[in-house]
This record gives sequence, structure tokens and C-alpha cells, in this order.
Amino acid sequence: MTEIATPGQLRMSYWRWAMVTVPSIVLIGSLMGLLSNSGYGNRWFAALSLPAITPPGWVFAVAWTFLYICMGLALAMVLHARGAKGRGFALLLFFVQLLANFAWSPLFFGAHQVTTALYLIIFILMVAIATFFAFAPIRKAAAWLLAPYIAWLCFATALNFQIDQRNPEAETLVPAAASTQIR
Repeated sequence: MTEIATPGQLRMSYWRWAMVTVPSIVLIGSLMGLLSNSGYGNRWFAALSLPAITPPGWVFAVAWTFLYICMGLALAMVLHARGAKGRGFALLLFFVQLLANFAWSPLFFGAHQVTTALYLIIFILMVAIATFFAFAPIRKAAAWLLAPYIAWLCFATALNFQIDQRNPEAETLVPAAASTQIR
């Protein structure tokens, strides 16, 4: 017997990675959005002039959950590919774009830095594309799992750009206080 591991054992190793990467990315991504008060419940965001391409709030929750699952599966595939040429660099790119991704919501929704968030999302998009090309020689399926993420980043970049253009005063915008009067 010349095999170190059977195909079944190798599949189980991948699924063990996925059992860690998928929930971790979904949980951290969700926490970042929650802690930065992202979405339509944010009074500052509700006070902005939003472009017509802005989808309803539930779309963001569904899309990001799906995208984080795909990213976690892609990461598990590359982590599982021990000894693959370029694996270390591909993982570095993945984690750089992931950390930048996690920083976007606090920057946009928490700090109200729309223009800086635009620059950040452009950076995320560029590094995500580089990650796609770094993952491809290691595991083509891992690269293609990033394709929906890259497509969403293109849309999100356009949305961020339009919000920035429509709200030049966004950084200093103070929404009206919520009324607490009882009649």
C-alpha cells in the first residue's frame, strides 16, 4: 500500500476544514455588520439619499450569508491542498481581502466614512480578483466559489460610489433624533 490516506479520509479532511472555516467566516462577518449597526435600522443610513439600485435590506442578509458560505468553502479547499505550489501566497491574499471585508461595515456604517469605504471596497475587489487567480491553479472550484463574491463586490462598489456621489455631506450628516413623546 503506497497511499498515505484513502480518498474517503481526504474528503473527511476537507469537510473538517469546512466545519471550521464556514461558520467562522459567517459568524465574524455577521458580527461585524451587527456591531457596526449596518443596514436600514441605522438612522444615519436611513437619512442618506440612496440610489435606485439599492436593494431591500433582506437582500443584503441573504447575499452575504451565501457569499460567506462560498468563501468559507473556498478557503477550506485551499487549506486542504497541502503542498500545493503558491498556497501560502493565495492564503495571504485571501486573508488580506477578508480582513478588509470585515473592516468595511464598521468604516461605512459605524464611522460614516463613505468615501474612505469606497476606496476600501475597491481595494477589496482588486485583492479578491487576485485571490481568484491565486486559487485557480490550486483548486479551480475554490476560485469559482469566489466568482459570486467578486460579482457582488462589483455591484457593492457601484452602490458605494453612487451613495458617495449623492451624499457629499455623508460624513457630517446627523440624522434627526427619534421621537420619544407619548401622546
